Amino acid sequence: MTTLRHHSQAPQPLPNPAAAWLAAWNPSAWTANLPTLFPLALFPAALFPTLPPAAGPAKGPAKETFPNPVLDAFEYGIDAMQRWVLYLDVMRRRGDQFLEHAQHGKPPVLDFAHEVVMDGRRLPRPSNYLLLRIRPDPEAGTDPAKRPFVIVDPRAGHGPGIGGFKPDSQIGAALRAGHPCYFIGFTPDPVPGQTLADVGAAEAAFIEHVGKLHAQADGKPCVIGNCQAGWAIMALSAVRPDLMGPLIIAGSPLSYWAGVKGRNPMRYLGGLYGGAWLSALAADLGNGHFDGAHLVGNFEKLDPANTYWKKAYNLYASIDTEAPRYLDFEKWWSGFFLLNGEEIETITEELFVGNKLTSGGLVGKDGRRLDLRNIRSPILVFASWGDNITPPQQALGWILDLYGSVDDIRSREQTIVYNLHQNIGHLGIFVSGRVARRETAEFVENIDLIDLLPPGLYEMVIEPKDPDAPGADLVAGDYVTRFEPRTLDDIRAFGVNTPEDDRRFATVARISDINTGLYTAFARPVVRAAVTEGTAEWLRQTNPARVQYTLFSHLNPFMAPVEALAEQVRENRHPVRPGNPYLKAQAMLSDAMVQALDHWRDARDGAVERLFMTLYNAPLLQALVGLAAPGAEARPPRVRDEAFEALVARKTDEILARIDQGGLREALFRVLIYAGRGEGAFDERAFQTLRRVRDEHASLERLPLQRVRAIFREQVFLMLLDEVAAMAALPTLVPDAQDRKEIVAAAERVLSAAGPLDAAQRRRLRHAEAIMAGKAEPGEEPALSAAPLGDGSSIAQAGAEIGRVAAPRRPAASESPKAEKAK
Repeated sequence: MTTLRHHSQAPQPLPNPAAAWLAAWNPSAWTANLPTLFPLALFPAALFPTLPPAAGPAKGPAKETFPNPVLDAFEYGIDAMQRWVLYLDVMRRRGDQFLEHAQHGKPPVLDFAHEVVMDGRRLPRPSNYLLLRIRPDPEAGTDPAKRPFVIVDPRAGHGPGIGGFKPDSQIGAALRAGHPCYFIGFTPDPVPGQTLADVGAAEAAFIEHVGKLHAQADGKPCVIGNCQAGWAIMALSAVRPDLMGPLIIAGSPLSYWAGVKGRNPMRYLGGLYGGAWLSALAADLGNGHFDGAHLVGNFEKLDPANTYWKKAYNLYASIDTEAPRYLDFEKWWSGFFLLNGEEIETITEELFVGNKLTSGGLVGKDGRRLDLRNIRSPILVFASWGDNITPPQQALGWILDLYGSVDDIRSREQTIVYNLHQNIGHLGIFVSGRVARRETAEFVENIDLIDLLPPGLYEMVIEPKDPDAPGADLVAGDYVTRFEPRTLDDIRAFGVNTPEDDRRFATVARISDINTGLYTAFARPVVRAAVTEGTAEWLRQTNPARVQYTLFSHLNPFMAPVEALAEQVRENRHPVRPGNPYLKAQAMLSDAMVQALDHWRDARDGAVERLFMTLYNAPLLQALVGLAAPGAEARPPRVRDEAFEALVARKTDEILARIDQGGLREALFRVLIYAGRGEGAFDERAFQTLRRVRDEHASLERLPLQRVRAIFREQVFLMLLDEVAAMAALPTLVPDAQDRKEIVAAAERVLSAAGPLDAAQRRRLRHAEAIMAGKAEPGEEPALSAAPLGDGSSIAQAGAEIGRVAAPRRPAASESPKAEKAK
């Protein structure tokens, strides 16, 4: 397969442009290559003369130059036709790449060496998933003490590899930070009878195996779920809460009805198609297999300007440099994979139309209800305002579906962090080099800090590092990350559905059940009887998504002259100068085309939204499906969990019983929580300082990260449940006077890592020192009651803002046991 080459040769003068133009049309110059499918492929090398190079910097006084429209037109015409031939050659190479990739079984398009560790087809519940180990650079290697990363790619039409198909990627960021890295991919064809439950069982086996391989690592595996894999990993973590460390959910829809009017038209498609019956029909036409090309087609329809113009034009306009990047991406974009009919029907019926993931409506065959509130791993959600497939409302709306307040999140001991990009598109979340070097790198760099965050809701804020700022030497890389406490009102501010909107979507869900039932009872037997495997394969091969590649491949005889013509063009390439007026006119024409397609898209999306709102707001239709009756609700109400409340109460008693147990580490955490609660954000510089304090003090032995996490959370809860008693126990925890001084010094060092302490923080720190020395009593400082616990967080103190448990406050230690029992 021909690749682009750059040639350098001495320029040949062109004395008379007009003569060269006439020579290009000499019949003897072009009869060797007869006309083919593309008219511009007629022009041979005579049409591509080597024009003089642009003049270098002028010596002496500048001479005034005048535009020459004829010469400009000639220069632009030569360049335009050369670019067109090179563009056709890239299309030819793209088509051949598509065929070659299919012949090799469509392996993952990873840019990193890898090996198969486990094959899901050999598991007790077989599936077409694979666990790959990414081989690190032999010179760099990985740190066995660091937690492994497991990247799970989406199975949503394309093949695996988007999480690591270039160096600046999720895999690249993890490897550069020294973490062992694994990748969960899949083969093109599903195992017969494979279900989503089988896929979940395979992923659980893979992650469990990675955990065993790295049992000595400081933390459980961090799992990154991209797009469709995000909700699959969330569901798996709810079923197996002990399996994983932090979860990074990138561009993944979890609340499928959510969105903002006028911006998110894709959520209306299920209603306009009449529900999930169409996916069942598509699977039956595929003889039990759903073609992923259908999903790719839906994605492309969202942005017609990019699909039908910008993508091709950007390649044509920058043909000398853009081809390698374009072909790399197309290798992944053109790899269409299959799903079993049962898999796609479950996805559309239960998730995209039914929206049952966050409502507790998913029940397994064993009777277990899937509840995302069972997740115990920290969850980091990454979304973008520029994503028209998974907008922030769908990425974060599940929080509002499951919780009534941040206290509910804390009572479940859940830590939820979100980060929102301003403008990157859906694919850019996974493939953009800028995202990989900034957001993804910061996720990886701060993954241990995220794992230690106490329960609560945060926004992860990433800002450029100021070399002159306090603690700049503590920050690796070019950015500083902090975690700011948030409330559910911050999520609501992004935009939520009204009750009327929810009723419309609930109507769609019930109409979908009716249509699917009608199709299953009356049409499905006929379709299945008429479709054979040969028919299904013919439909797949004639899908326009595939034809666009084969049409330009070597299978098309009209493409035969393109490779030779492209070689001649490269040998005589003469790009047009940037200031050419015709080149500027070309860019203006392109902008006009993009605007026209965008206007058409906006008009189409507006019509779709108005039709959806009108159709599913009809009182008669809502009454027919049972949503107009008194008391009918679009969303099931939150059910009170008495068993969980009893568990919280019992756990509270267990924590309070250990109020005077512990040592230096517990005391340091309490002092940090008490003294630093006035700070508004949780800064990574404080965390790095705490690490240094641990390494420098032999008395603070190095414990596994999960153990430190448990200790810290318990101290957070103790300070929230009974701060006075917890502070009064400090002399018992630290009996040695020298240890007390070191704890105070360490706490001050940690709290001031991101900047000097304010007066209130310094006063509380000195008061804690006096309590440990027996010179002051807890609660006697006037400023203590003035600032309520929970208005901010510092390094280990973040629990003051975030560790609240829904449990009664225990009386102070000074109260008698009888009074305590009565109370």
